[in-house]
Amino acid sequence: MTPYLKSLHPYPFEKLAQLKRGIVPPDNKEHIALSIGEPAHATPHLIQEALLTHLHGLSKYPTTKGIPELRAAIADWLSRRFDVPSELIDPETQVLPVNGTREALFSFAQCVVDPACAAPAPVVIMPNPFYQIYEGAALLAGAEPYYLNTLEDSGYLPDFDAVPEAIWQRCQLIYICSPGNPTGSVMERASHEKLLGLAEKYDFVIASDECYSELYDDENNPPQGLLETAYAMGNNAFKRCVVFHSLSKRSNAPGLRSGFVAGDADILQQYFQYRTYHGSAMSLPTQHASIKAWQDEAHVIENRQLYREKFAAVIDILADVCTISKPPAGFYIWLKVPIADTEFTQRLFAQENVTVLPGSFLSREFNGINPGENHVRIALVAPLDECIDAARRIKSFINTLKK
Repeated sequence: MTPYLKSLHPYPFEKLAQLKRGIVPPDNKEHIALSIGEPAHATPHLIQEALLTHLHGLSKYPTTKGIPELRAAIADWLSRRFDVPSELIDPETQVLPVNGTREALFSFAQCVVDPACAAPAPVVIMPNPFYQIYEGAALLAGAEPYYLNTLEDSGYLPDFDAVPEAIWQRCQLIYICSPGNPTGSVMERASHEKLLGLAEKYDFVIASDECYSELYDDENNPPQGLLETAYAMGNNAFKRCVVFHSLSKRSNAPGLRSGFVAGDADILQQYFQYRTYHGSAMSLPTQHASIKAWQDEAHVIENRQLYREKFAAVIDILADVCTISKPPAGFYIWLKVPIADTEFTQRLFAQENVTVLPGSFLSREFNGINPGENHVRIALVAPLDECIDAARRIKSFINTLKK
């Protein structure tokens, strides 16, 4: 067995299950789970119908690159959404379908990182808190994770100036996540520009996780994408840039396991070769369903409105017992709590049968700081009435802490 397996941390939900073990919540209150970022809105009929219509495609092996129609639909969506001329996104060389971005975010590091290229080890930079796949991918690729704390003072955004030059010199890959999980913070163009300049200077790859990019508050101000910034800077080949998108959050289709990567053609050519051996081709029915999803925006606009309603209702209930604000994007509330986040989670479950996720389970202590401590992540994925019920229970629980 690879020795790198020993360096992996337990997954946050394993730790959560252990934290709740032995606690018996009140049986007169239905359990409300706000811990997992699993969309619960209905999957659009157009996706379901396309999936059923093309079930005959299960009799054929899919190709790693996917059918041309899917790659064209993705390229067209990227061009429309991020104001990049369509001729700059070649569906043949700059787009690859993936089975959900989780597997792609992991496997990408295995392809990109050269563990023998730096001493004492190559570095993979990631935000802190973070999606734990980034860390696991770095460790199993033989790299050293470097945690870039995202704190309230900086708007929960990464401060690239805080990274020592020695780290940039060893960096082969950086993960960024905008809108952020768990904070919902959005990187502006200036941050992208700075990072692109650093990537050119130190020759590393940027993996931009943009899975929450379509869940935003201001309909007239969608989050900036990395390819959008690269194009604005004249980087028309998107050198060192690879973006990751998914239908899970955008289209309420987490079980479809459908997403894509796009960007630098030279990197994607090598990643395509890796994926050919990796054996992760998307089934034909899923590809056809994905085409319909990427071609339709009406269901996405409706989806955003549903989340706005939940944010408004929950914040209205909690505003007079805690400091809470609406994030610019995503579907999480990153809530500061008055006691240890693990104790808050345990006691909330024990008293109110509501499950949230301790922020410290999503982060690592780095430079003497664990930026997730004394926070909990609340995923507003349940139906509106459940979110309102949960908010009232959380309010009642917080009031008990003040007595």
